[in-house]
Amino acid sequence: MTASTPRVAIVGTGVIGAMAAWQLAARGAQVLAFDSYGRGHDRGASAGESRIFRTVYKEGASYVPLLRRAQQLWRELETASGRSLLTLCGGLTIGAPDEPDLQAVRRCAEQAGLPHQVFDSTTAAQHFPQHRLDPGEIALHDPDAGVLRPEPSVQGALEAAERSGARLFTYHQVDDLTETAAGWRLSTGGTTYDVDHVVLTPGPWAGRLAPLAAVPVQARLITACWFAARDVAAHRPDRLPVAIRRHPEAGFSCFPVLDGVAVKIVPHHLGWPDLDDPGDLPRSASPQFARAASAAVARLLPGLVPEPVRISTYAEGFTPDEHPVVGALPGTANATVLTGFSGHGFKLAPVFGQIAADLVLHGRTGHDIDGLAPDRFTPHRSATRN
Repeated sequence: MTASTPRVAIVGTGVIGAMAAWQLAARGAQVLAFDSYGRGHDRGASAGESRIFRTVYKEGASYVPLLRRAQQLWRELETASGRSLLTLCGGLTIGAPDEPDLQAVRRCAEQAGLPHQVFDSTTAAQHFPQHRLDPGEIALHDPDAGVLRPEPSVQGALEAAERSGARLFTYHQVDDLTETAAGWRLSTGGTTYDVDHVVLTPGPWAGRLAPLAAVPVQARLITACWFAARDVAAHRPDRLPVAIRRHPEAGFSCFPVLDGVAVKIVPHHLGWPDLDDPGDLPRSASPQFARAASAAVARLLPGLVPEPVRISTYAEGFTPDEHPVVGALPGTANATVLTGFSGHGFKLAPVFGQIAADLVLHGRTGHDIDGLAPDRFTPHRSATRN
């Protein structure tokens, strides 16, 4: 084995791990990728039929270069996988003009010089009648936003990795992970594997890996509901952009019809409760949650039948500042961690896969990830920054 062809283990093959496997294998690394479940499974955040892609980003203009590169890589993966993954149908952020997220989105668009258009409640009703705006509310339209297909994306990335020689171990939970003099040793199902470098992409399962004990990632429950559209054609991607609705009574993310029947809603105002362990993920929602989600739909989406026809639950990992942890794992050699994407990592996954490959093969990346350092939550790092 040579330094140019390291043996790399990836722990967790949600979208971040799948993209890292694709990028590493394409560059010649010997990739072993492990997951406790199947490819494109429905337990973590890389599922649920649809995810938002947006360029005008409330999390800040510093993400815009990463988003632009991510969009290019999504198109490359479509070519490599032969799958349609990203549909640019535009995106809306709706709420009061002084709502903090609306202000952050406008600030990002203006600072980065991104195309956008702001509609008042009257003009928004003309262009996007599927949404009911209160008087005084606005809708900011991002033409470079759209909808991603999560399950085919994960599957496509893993298939591309396999074509480049990666080995995928589904239903292989990593029971032990130990640093050795030469790299790392993994144990799964009674079998051990020795590798030169490990990439930790566990999503909400970060707490199960001993090397990540100091990385503050909290698993949370996210619930999605699907509501039947009365006029399906009016709610398809060519007429209904993805949307993020900021409203004190009924905030949610909203996705166009992709299955021929229903619009997906992910309520925000009902909270995302902590999970002690993602393995304890409940597989449905309470009647109280369903009634509250129905009330939000009846209030703000008049074209939908306000009782969910489908409910699904997922686990996601959140950091205290809701920005991901990306970089070399402190206190170890030859370990890279990418986790805690806090509900907004999916759209960026291809570029973070590229970053993972850069860090493994070169120890550095040309992308700006200084603000995502894994040690930023430690007292020493905080004191240094102050």
